[in-house]
Amino acid sequence: METINIIDSKKHVGEVVKIGAWVANKRSSGKIAFLQLRDGSAYFQGVVVKNEVGDETFELAKSLNQETSVIITGEIREDTRSKFGYEIGVQTIEVVGESHDYPITPKEHGTDFLMDHRHLWLRSSKQHAIMQVRNELIRATYEFFNDRGFIKIDPPILTSSAPEGTTELFETDYFGSPAYLSQTGQLYLEAAAMAFGKVFSFGPTFRAEKSKTRRHLTEFWMMEPEMAFVDQEGSLEIQEQYVAFMIEKVLENCDYALDVLERDKDLLRKYTELPFPRISYDEAVELLQQNGFEDITWGDDFGSPHETFIANHFEKPVFILNYPKSMSPFYMKPHPTRDDVVIRADLIAPEGYGEIIGGSERAIGYDYLLAEIEKDGLDRKDYEWYLDLQKYGAVPHSGFGLGLERTVTWVCGIDHVREASPFPRLLHRIYP
Repeated sequence: METINIIDSKKHVGEVVKIGAWVANKRSSGKIAFLQLRDGSAYFQGVVVKNEVGDETFELAKSLNQETSVIITGEIREDTRSKFGYEIGVQTIEVVGESHDYPITPKEHGTDFLMDHRHLWLRSSKQHAIMQVRNELIRATYEFFNDRGFIKIDPPILTSSAPEGTTELFETDYFGSPAYLSQTGQLYLEAAAMAFGKVFSFGPTFRAEKSKTRRHLTEFWMMEPEMAFVDQEGSLEIQEQYVAFMIEKVLENCDYALDVLERDKDLLRKYTELPFPRISYDEAVELLQQNGFEDITWGDDFGSPHETFIANHFEKPVFILNYPKSMSPFYMKPHPTRDDVVIRADLIAPEGYGEIIGGSERAIGYDYLLAEIEKDGLDRKDYEWYLDLQKYGAVPHSGFGLGLERTVTWVCGIDHVREASPFPRLLHRIYP
């Protein structure tokens, strides 16, 4: 008898198999008991018929508590009434681990309660589906960049410099000297791009921003590519191809998870249609002002209502180009014909999910970068190694960063709960 995962049921229709699972829920009706089973790969139903299994097994099935672990044997058969499409006709049940008074019952629970039990909440069908989509986005990321000749680089997590500004850094003591949790690996990736041409990193980043919104997380995973001999136009093409590729792979490989999340698949397919629309920062401000946004003037950063309106106006992800220099980091390339903007772009997701990618063409020129570093009040000695890149064969180059959590939230269509968004913390801190 073969032991299988629930997700592989379609390959074993008509066969008697063994499955290790947990009881997510149960109900009984007369001489039939229905067990909702999960094994980490998927959920499906186990049907226990009293006349087929006998009194002892039937009574055992009716007595199983939520989250009891079991080994089930039975015949896999099609079930056209369920979204999954298959079920198991149970023949035997072996209890592996008892469960009593499981706190997350099949009823509505408040977010605070669920967050206090997030080590168990991960077992729920919706969180399970979210994690499957997240895993597919990660897998697709590696496939996309590996197939295009990128080399993965792992920048340090503890750093001495601040690419994005010192006010957003978590400081720690590094054997008597200050060090910071990395807010981006970009500067290190620029150095790596001068060695390998095309590189990317994928790992945790940290921002010391106290916030209860989904827009600002203290810890998140970011995918960052850096490309030598690539200008902004080439970078934008890579960005939109990458986003479309990830969504295509989720549609291809996470059909059941999207059903659990009740995500509109036709809408997701629309987001794979390229190219994405583009609008300059100047045009975005004008568009907002023409549509009643009196709180925005040139030079202001966009808030969530502004980004939501812009993306929904185009009904697709949209690039906003050429932001004011005054609100941009020192390493971004100045515009060739304007002193007030830089060659920067953000990709804004529709449906109110905001910025998922930020990127730019990088500035080159030793004197220019040194002047910008000093103007920002940064310590020159922390950036001498970075300035070395300008002395030894500097080339035009571009890069960007994609926030994984916000992208997963968008692709899954997750509603945001302002006071305690369960999604990001659940991913990174499964245990309290």
